[in-house]
Amino acid sequence: MSRALIDYLAPWLLDHPEEVEVEEVENERGATVLEVSVHPDDIGKLIGKRGRIIQSLRILARAAGQRDGNTVLVEVVD
Repeated sequence: MSRALIDYLAPWLLDHPEEVEVEEVENERGATVLEVSVHPDDIGKLIGKRGRIIQSLRILARAAGQRDGNTVLVEVVD
């Protein structure tokens, strides 16, 4: 559910929505890490002023993950 949420929301925020890639990785503590990579020109748009947009995406993904009983983290990858 969390990955679908990021896949849906991220393209609406960016100039190059076709280059959004989300990869699911499990960390050593068993949490799901969603690694989001975007076009280099869109990194600032994904992060937002003072990190507000990425923080909002992290909160939504974490809430969606808790609904399924998972711990979800969102990271921006260069």
